[in-house]
Amino acid sequence: MEQELQSAYQEELQQLEQTAAEIDRQLQTLHAIPRYYGNDLTEQVLDNIRENKRQSLGIATHEPYFGRLDFQEEGQEEAKPLYIGKVGVEDEKTGQLLVIDWRAPVASMFYSFTGGEEPAAYESPEDGTIAGLIYLKRNLVIRQKILQRVVDAYTRGGDNLAVADEFLLYRLEENKDNRLRDIVSTIQEEQDRIIRSAKNAALVIQGVAGSGKTTVALHRLAYLLYQYRENIRAEKMIIFAPNSMFLDYISGVLPELGVGGIQQTTFTDWAFDLLSDSKIELADTADLYAHWFAIGGKRPVIDNTAPGRFKGSVAFMHYLDDCLNRYERTFVPEESFEAWDGAVLKAKTVYEWFHTEYKHYPLAKRRERVVARIKRWVEIELDKVWEVHLRKDLKKTAAQRLKTYMKKWPDHTPFTFYKEVFSKTKRPEFLPEELLAAIPESIIDSSLKLFKKKQVAYEDLAPLLYIRNRLHGIDGNDYFDHVVIDEAQDFSPFQVALLKEQTRGNSFTILGDLSQGIHAYQGVRSWQEDLELFGEEERAFFRLERSYRSTMEIIHFANEVISRSGEEVTLAVPVFRSGEKVKVKRIGADERIDTILRAVRHLQERGSTTVAVIGRTDEECSRLHADLAAAGLQATLIHSKQREYRGGLSVLPVFLSKGLEFDAVVLVDVDGDHYAQTAQDAKLLYVGCTRALHHLWLLHTGEASPLIAGMDEELYSDELGI
Repeated sequence: MEQELQSAYQEELQQLEQTAAEIDRQLQTLHAIPRYYGNDLTEQVLDNIRENKRQSLGIATHEPYFGRLDFQEEGQEEAKPLYIGKVGVEDEKTGQLLVIDWRAPVASMFYSFTGGEEPAAYESPEDGTIAGLIYLKRNLVIRQKILQRVVDAYTRGGDNLAVADEFLLYRLEENKDNRLRDIVSTIQEEQDRIIRSAKNAALVIQGVAGSGKTTVALHRLAYLLYQYRENIRAEKMIIFAPNSMFLDYISGVLPELGVGGIQQTTFTDWAFDLLSDSKIELADTADLYAHWFAIGGKRPVIDNTAPGRFKGSVAFMHYLDDCLNRYERTFVPEESFEAWDGAVLKAKTVYEWFHTEYKHYPLAKRRERVVARIKRWVEIELDKVWEVHLRKDLKKTAAQRLKTYMKKWPDHTPFTFYKEVFSKTKRPEFLPEELLAAIPESIIDSSLKLFKKKQVAYEDLAPLLYIRNRLHGIDGNDYFDHVVIDEAQDFSPFQVALLKEQTRGNSFTILGDLSQGIHAYQGVRSWQEDLELFGEEERAFFRLERSYRSTMEIIHFANEVISRSGEEVTLAVPVFRSGEKVKVKRIGADERIDTILRAVRHLQERGSTTVAVIGRTDEECSRLHADLAAAGLQATLIHSKQREYRGGLSVLPVFLSKGLEFDAVVLVDVDGDHYAQTAQDAKLLYVGCTRALHHLWLLHTGEASPLIAGMDEELYSDELGI
């Protein structure tokens, strides 16, 4: 056995040397050709091809490939070794593919084949189904052109023990830095099915914490650009992330896969860019939603009368449609336009222009067209007047009267129209008072209070954009080829419906976890709310239940926490990666800071490069950070407006930890005051627990939270060992 392993290693070492030499040779040739900055179109195209190849080979130079698949196609005499990497590499002399791009159809077998003697197959765009036999599936770890590991996941006719899982565990046990990394070498079969799904469908993915759903979505973008490169463009794809810090955290994945130019933003930033003319600002959400994250006291009930749930509903979108339709019907004044005495443009004619001839234009554009048409009519009427002085006077009169006439036409911005929807007084004719009865009184009052200061809440952004689209239309540059919505459980159906209007072919990847729905006051309670926005032929639903992030001990503990939420939840299934038991300890208030200090230093000494100390609220974390700093422990305080995640040691509130992961997590103040027996608090604590890859500690000074009290002692240890 040892001899076989050594032989395989030597074989792969020789192959690596040959491939690396060819990559270096091609790069040297390309770097010797200077960039072209002239105006010749042909030379520009050639330079762009060369630059793309430089970048592609640059990705391959340090890690040319990560897998090998020996495949004997039906009708062929022998199996051929196929090396699979992040980008394809061709031998320029022979035309032979030295490395196959992981997104190529034949490479799909590397992810879908899980063993057995039966034939394997893949779908070729040109030749249909290609079947054959797999003789070898091999995982390779190459770092900086150095072959570090060779693992045979399958050998035809061999014992084929669970070495594939052994390689996966090897990769999962690696420590984290301050960036999310690609998983191209360890994509699992259920993840691969999502990545390679057809473009023109809305995929909704329910993925448990640590299931790799964000990474899967990013790999799907790379796949779509490869598979549909003739009719999809990177600059027409967009990722909506929960906050700017999360965007920074995931920023390395796409470049590692050789993909650039995809828009990455938050819904708030995107919305305000489109609403820049409205001169409004976002109310401080920390203040606005503070009661949802407050500790102690009675928290409000999350139902459909909560502002976010109400304004984020499809029902509210239909309500705005009704308002806008009424607005459109009363848009044209009932009186005729008289440019001067005797020169009358009948109201019926203007009405026909607006409602028939220009009906396919948005409202504001229709208004512009009608004004231009009236001005042309005035010019025609003036041409009938021969006297020069009289014509001059009439032209002046017509201009003044047109100005007065147009004041009778509505001229709203999205914000001024939206304000009138909620107005209790001076309601326009097209918005009768009885319409207001559909909006809860509390929402009317809170909205008007904000609007008076020219402020809006987060849940107002989708309605404002919807009104903007009806008034001004959607610019051709604002349409998307594909949209990714991450943490979609916090996105409202209205937001998804709005983006649906701007996305070609309903091409969406919508992903999240209902068990992490800590913003339930504005998000969805069931994925059916999003699925219903698309026809049955336009959508697909996937579940990712395996968690690859945390150890078995952490996952079992976190599952027990979320099971106490009182809601129906999907429990995570851990991969077989065992570690230390979760630590749960009651400590004295006077030893709180000292215990946290010793815990952090203990975890760092044991190799944890990223450690998070997680508290309950922003305010509490600020005090905790100051106390730790005074005791000599330097850490980064993460707050809601932070745009960068630096790694190392961090102090942050639990609601900001969602989407991140750390080698070790120390959750503090896990008592009944901070985490009550509510669904909201269970989800918050579940989020905090599932951030940890290898080590999870929970400390409390008072009585333990009911979410962890009375747990089976097999799930944790109260011995800290520090």
